[in-house]
Amino acid sequence: MEHFTPASLNSLPERIEYLKHFIGFGPDDAAALHAAKPVVAPLLPTILDAVYSKLLSFDVTRAAFLPRNTGYTGQVANSLEELTLDHPQIAMRKDFLKGYFVKVVSADYDDIKTWEYLDRVGLVHTGVQQSIATGRAVKKSPLRVEYIHNAILLGYVDDLVINAVFEHPDIDSGTKLAVTRAFNKILWIQNDLFARHYVKDLSQIDEERLQTPESASSKPLSEK
Repeated sequence: MEHFTPASLNSLPERIEYLKHFIGFGPDDAAALHAAKPVVAPLLPTILDAVYSKLLSFDVTRAAFLPRNTGYTGQVANSLEELTLDHPQIAMRKDFLKGYFVKVVSADYDDIKTWEYLDRVGLVHTGVQQSIATGRAVKKSPLRVEYIHNAILLGYVDDLVINAVFEHPDIDSGTKLAVTRAFNKILWIQNDLFARHYVKDLSQIDEERLQTPESASSKPLSEK
């Protein structure tokens, strides 16, 4: 029986070990992702267009792209209607996502820096002013995307990639299975690396409530 404490899971290396062991992500999965690089690369333009077409099809997700991107010096959109798939702001976002896909199929999954990068992908969407690449503080307009949108987008991306791999005419069935299983595992781990920055455990909520003077006499939620 493997041993992890709730407190130890607040440490990123410990958390990653737990997640990898639980879902069964290992060297074979990393190898499958690396092998998928020549397959995924030519599919990226289609996948990126599909992702951003989906995001722009809802006003609640399209609104997240109105603020000026960090490093973007071009003309910004003044309304949701101006944000189209070909707008320079969206093109820059697509470049970021392209870089993410390249990372997923080329990363060293034995290196904690890979997991630190994936963790920062989740963190920066909470509005924390931090560089995804380096983790250093940056001056920018806060990017805040609620967890519901991040989670469902991961599911949509998973479906896109699985469909693209299974429809590929030049990949044998064994490789298709290995690639899709590995990609599915990494996206579920990525989902947790979003959730950990949004979702609080009940014990943490109780602790915060008990530290608030007006709540000192209240029972913890876990005891109600």
